[in-house]
Parts: sequence; C-alpha cells; structure tokens
Amino acid sequence: MDEALRSLTERVRAESGGSPACERLAATDDPDELAAVLTEPGQPLWARELAAFRLGVAGDRRSFETLVLLLNHRDPQRCASAAHALARLGDPRTARAAAALATNELRVAYALHPVRLLVELRAPEAVPALITTLQRRLRPHDPYRKVALACVEGLGALGDPRARPVLNEALAHPALAEAAVHALARVPGGR
Repeated sequence: MDEALRSLTERVRAESGGSPACERLAATDDPDELAAVLTEPGQPLWARELAAFRLGVAGDRRSFETLVLLLNHRDPQRCASAAHALARLGDPRTARAAAALATNELRVAYALHPVRLLVELRAPEAVPALITTLQRRLRPHDPYRKVALACVEGLGALGDPRARPVLNEALAHPALAEAAVHALARVPGGR
C-alpha cells in the first residue's frame, strides 16, 4: 500500500469511528462504487476524501472536482492528500485550478498546498501564479510566511528567469532571504 494511501486510510478510519463503510471503501477495487460516493447526497467528508483520493491516484477524472475542493480545505492533511492525488490524476485542468487557489487572496491561508502542487506539476501556470502569490506576501507584516517560503523555494526549483525580480525583492525579508539566495542560484541569468 502506498504511504500516502496508508496514512489517509488510518486517518479516515479514526475519523469514521472504524465504520464498516470506511473499510469497504478502503478495500473496494470498483471505481464506480468509489465514484458513487462523490455524487450521493449525505456522504460524510471522510468518505468523499477517501473515494476521491483512490480515484485520483488511479487516474479517474471523476475525482477532479472533489479533489480541488479538498485542496482548498481548512484541514492541512486533507489539502496534502488532495494535492498528492491531483499530482497523479493527469487532468489538464489541475494546474489552472491550483493556480486559481494559490492566487486567491481570500483563501491565502490555505494556499500552501496549491503552491506546492504547482511546483510539482511544472505547468505553464506555475511560475506566473507563484510570482503573483509571492509579490503579495512581500507586504510588511504579512502573516503567511509559509506560503511565501513555499513560493520562493518553488520558484528556485522551477528555475525560470521571470522569477528573478521577485526573488530579489524577497532578499529584503529576513524570513525569506536565505531561501531567496538559494533560489536565485538556481535561476539562470545575472543578478
């Protein structure tokens, strides 16, 4: 069993109180049974998460909408499992959705996993979204340093020269300076 699936299964098993429905969803190999959980009214969140995750890692695009909703959830564990599944789903809409979530100022508190997903996907939307998100985080007293740090590290990993100006700006922020130096070292072009 994949480590991400094992961790998710343990978490939802506890959340469900060890319900037989959870055990059935964890064991089934029927993608239609999993997909039905995503559309049936009254399904608990843990059931939807487990079904969407299993479908997503299997490449079943019926999981896309549920996974995107979970990517922007207030619970970081749900966001992480959704990002893991979306990275494996292979749906061409994923990068655009992650970019929209990463740049949504109303939901910036939940932007960490969309930012990391964009870096993993290495999609054309990644660099512009990370630049936009990082520029907004460079305001004085911004409380979302983890998001800013993920943007700096991600822009370094992506190595796109368009990131150089915003990474240079990040050098002035003590919490980001060291990561910005490392990121700039990975970006082609002069300082």
